[in-house]
Amino acid sequence: MPRSFRQLLSAALLLCLTAAAVPAQTRRAAAQTKRAAACTGAWTGVVSYSRTQSQTDNKTVPRVSGRGEDVRNWEMRYDYRATVAVLEAPERNGSSAGRASVRHDFSSVETNTARERNSCDRGKTWQEMSGKFTSKTETHSAASGLEANVSVGVNTDGTYTVSVAVPQIKGTTTGEQTSSFSGQCAPKEGKTLTLPPTETTVDGNSLTSDGSHRLDPAEPNRLSGSYTHTWQNVTETITWNLQRCGAPLRLIDLKFEHPRFPNFEDWQEIVEQAGTIDGNLVKIKAKVLNLSGETKSADVRFKETYKGDKWDGARPDAPLEDKVVSVSVGPGEEKEVEMVWDSSGYAWYDDGRPRLVQRIKAELEESGRKTDELTKNLKVAPKPVVLVHGLWSNWRAWESWQNILTTTHSYDWKAFPVGEHADRGVLNTGGEFLSTSPTNGIFENSQQVGKYIRYAQEDRNAWHVDVVAHSMGGLITRHYIHHFMPPSPDGRPQVSHLVMLGTPNMGSPCADVMNSTFEVLGKTVEAVRQLKPSVVAEFNRVVTNRKGVKFSVLAGNPLPVMCKTVTPNDGVVPVESAFWTIRDHALSNSVHTDLTGTADFSGFVKPRLAVGPHGDHNPEAPQTGRSGRSDATPLFLNASYHAPASPFDGTGEEFRPSFAKEVKLAPKQVLEVEIPVAAGAANFGVTFMADALVSAALADDKGTARGQSLAGSPESRGFFRTIFVDKNVAAGTWKLKLENTGTTEATAVVAAWSDAAAKKF
Repeated sequence: MPRSFRQLLSAALLLCLTAAAVPAQTRRAAAQTKRAAACTGAWTGVVSYSRTQSQTDNKTVPRVSGRGEDVRNWEMRYDYRATVAVLEAPERNGSSAGRASVRHDFSSVETNTARERNSCDRGKTWQEMSGKFTSKTETHSAASGLEANVSVGVNTDGTYTVSVAVPQIKGTTTGEQTSSFSGQCAPKEGKTLTLPPTETTVDGNSLTSDGSHRLDPAEPNRLSGSYTHTWQNVTETITWNLQRCGAPLRLIDLKFEHPRFPNFEDWQEIVEQAGTIDGNLVKIKAKVLNLSGETKSADVRFKETYKGDKWDGARPDAPLEDKVVSVSVGPGEEKEVEMVWDSSGYAWYDDGRPRLVQRIKAELEESGRKTDELTKNLKVAPKPVVLVHGLWSNWRAWESWQNILTTTHSYDWKAFPVGEHADRGVLNTGGEFLSTSPTNGIFENSQQVGKYIRYAQEDRNAWHVDVVAHSMGGLITRHYIHHFMPPSPDGRPQVSHLVMLGTPNMGSPCADVMNSTFEVLGKTVEAVRQLKPSVVAEFNRVVTNRKGVKFSVLAGNPLPVMCKTVTPNDGVVPVESAFWTIRDHALSNSVHTDLTGTADFSGFVKPRLAVGPHGDHNPEAPQTGRSGRSDATPLFLNASYHAPASPFDGTGEEFRPSFAKEVKLAPKQVLEVEIPVAAGAANFGVTFMADALVSAALADDKGTARGQSLAGSPESRGFFRTIFVDKNVAAGTWKLKLENTGTTEATAVVAAWSDAAAKKF
């Protein structure tokens, strides 16, 4: 190969290698520049300082006479807060200057009470004599435009400190002393002395962070954080949001407020750890600071951002509303802009996953270009769930539900079973199973539901709740909604969703059978009578107004027959009775008492409560084409109300069983009950009420087994248990064998009937 050709080839190769190396070196240099791009301008932004102090002293000392005591109660509170706008110093030498707004409140209240038993007639009679002395001092002050010292020190290892010092200000002190007396032998008049407003001086305050904070290499020109120092009973906090080389117009604060229940006009700042409740209105407030010497205009956009979210971090930001808030800020001025945001659905994602935190971003745009942004977390907890039990039950029917809600979302999803705190409201729906004790009517019980709903709202600061009701609890809640549910100031119903589980919305045919059985036995069980189809028919004639509440109902259908009726049912309520006129309905394989279990919660209840932000949160439109009155006259008032007869079987006559008997079973006892059967009886059956530990087996007059209901089976947990013979039977004496497998005495109430047929409501 010629030498000249080899030289040319070597030069070309060197040129290629050099060309390839330059872009790589350039990229590395650019990356290093990006990581370390820090400017030397002044830190500007905002620093907040607070100092709070409280102290109490309570003492009780016996008097020397031994007939009384002296009580001293003293409380002192000190609250000092300053917001410092941090600007570049006039010298333009990279240092910062501060302009502070300060608010200070101080109060000291001391009360001394002396009590002693004395006699005014030399020991013939004795009476308590007392004197009360109160001394109150208050100092209030506020100032703005104060010069404050602010300094930022950044170390070579990336740690930094922030320091702020606010000067003393003028304030006004007022005071009052009062005295009062009672029980003295000679009446003594109390006095009130008032200290006129007096000018005073409030000391300044200062604080420096502890130097543990560190620059973020990705954002070396922005500092944000807080530091708290606590000593004795004093707490000082400094919070900062600072920036170098930023635009003169910037965001310096982002905060959230919600109305404090029950005063819709009382907006209070949301504590980050507590958050707000799904469905509450939230004010999102952003503060804009103008560090320039001229008036500037900008737009503020509020968005939800998924950045940093475990599951959806790649999703783009989305506007909370299609809305832009414009603001004009004068030189050195700060202004606050706000929007009212509906938080409905933000406790969940649209696919039903729990959303444990919502990230809200404010973006500042000047002349169509984004110049700054701030992001802050907002926790939105699900609406509290008020749980309403049914017939022969109490709040413990829901005892597992707090754990169910916690594992489904978090401990912030709270269950409120009515009656858990009896002072807040308690239902009386018959007490223990088969109890004949007096009960409250639906009218009284529905008011207790209302008390408990308000308790849940107050406890959680929730403007809306969801209600899950089992069995008769659904009728009670429907009555509350129609007659007593108050309007909400935001136009949405107080109860967002009523989810009913096995509610007899058209009554239960077993209530007809067993109510007549109790009457034959000389007993009155009002809770059973209230579930008769005729009584519930009158209830439905009156209770019609849903006031925008969404209704849903789940019906159990594992059993084919109940009490002289061939119809799918859950052992207490026929499917058609539960469905009634409710459009949103579904079926379950559970018996009546199992409808409150985990499976039906997951399959039916949760999808109706865990509705994401893009779901339907509007009030339900009124149903049309229904007969009945719409006035609010409460006809179904109490347990003594009797509706006109309209029996389930449509005969127009009250049902009477062909046989009725009540028996007692000792522990482990086996007992046979003889049941006379008339000739030609068709579709014969026996319905009985007994503890789940009682087994029953039916045999005909020849001893042939015709059916059974075993202890511990799913149907044994229902109130009404039926053994059905689907054919004509001959006259004779049949036997029902009852066995108490438990260790305590059990009661069984037995009824026999015939001529069962498929029925519809």
